Amino acid sequence: MKETSISKAGFKRWGGFTLLELLMSITVMTVIILMVAQLMSNATAITRTSNKHIDTDTQARVALDRMALDFAQMLKRTDVDYYFKGLADYKGHGNGHAWGQKVQSGQKGSDQIAFFTQVPGYYPSTGSKSPLSLVAYRINENTSTGNPSYLMLERLGKGLVWNGVSNTNIPIVFLPLTIDAMWPAAVKNDNSGASRDSDYETIGPQIFRFEYYYLLKNGRLNGVPWDTDAGHTTINGLTDVQALGVTIAVIDPAGRAIINAANPNSLDDLASDLADFKTAPGRGVGQANKYIGGLEASWQTTLLSVINGGITSSGTPVPLEAAKAIRFYTRYFDLRAF
Repeated sequence: MKETSISKAGFKRWGGFTLLELLMSITVMTVIILMVAQLMSNATAITRTSNKHIDTDTQARVALDRMALDFAQMLKRTDVDYYFKGLADYKGHGNGHAWGQKVQSGQKGSDQIAFFTQVPGYYPSTGSKSPLSLVAYRINENTSTGNPSYLMLERLGKGLVWNGVSNTNIPIVFLPLTIDAMWPAAVKNDNSGASRDSDYETIGPQIFRFEYYYLLKNGRLNGVPWDTDAGHTTINGLTDVQALGVTIAVIDPAGRAIINAANPNSLDDLASDLADFKTAPGRGVGQANKYIGGLEASWQTTLLSVINGGITSSGTPVPLEAAKAIRFYTRYFDLRAF
């Protein structure tokens, strides 16, 4: 408290703060305000990042849980067809590869898969439930202008009946009839009319990359669903497959909007840079893409390169905030346990 004194004129004189004291007070207050503002800014950034992760986590969980239901009831029989990726000479089956390379001439981007499952579907004619379905998954790669599902994960579900059950509803087909011969849209993925089907639904609008591979009973990760070490050359009802590994790339809605606004080709070029799975032993220590987790590590390395450089390998710019919003997820579905 400042002291008071009586002047010769008889008036009280109050002592005030000096200019130096005022400046020091203002400086201290400014520092405190800046510190609080910085804390608020950091909290906002953390909250924004957390929300992005919640968005991608939710999207991935919904899609992978849907796959789990379908894979759990998959028909594993030697007399039905599977549209699974395999070697180049696995005729008509794949729309995928396992060479550990980026998309290039003659190669597809994301994988496709189609199979029969005992998960109920719906009959197109009546809308009632069916006892089994044809199910397919793909990343829509139809580049036609105005395609609302471009670079999004889609699921095809067609309600079927067992042979001889109905004269009106479509029955399941047995070999030598194949999925691609009966339902072209389950295996095609281009701008042709044959790749379109009204039974496709978008279940992962932020999922833009889909890759799968096989964990064989011999402990090896493989890009073909049979054990070549045992001399096997056919899928044989998935007899050699222990589990199916699925890896997806997800971007949050705001990040997708940013990247599309910057350049319509950015997301496609980025997806093309994410190399496919490479067939190799699961015990390959120190060898890229030859162990569980190797595919995700490869994708993460590519993404960090894009984040640091700001462009894809083809030179397409990618906004930093959009690239930082991308996350990768993997789940293994044990086929033998079902």
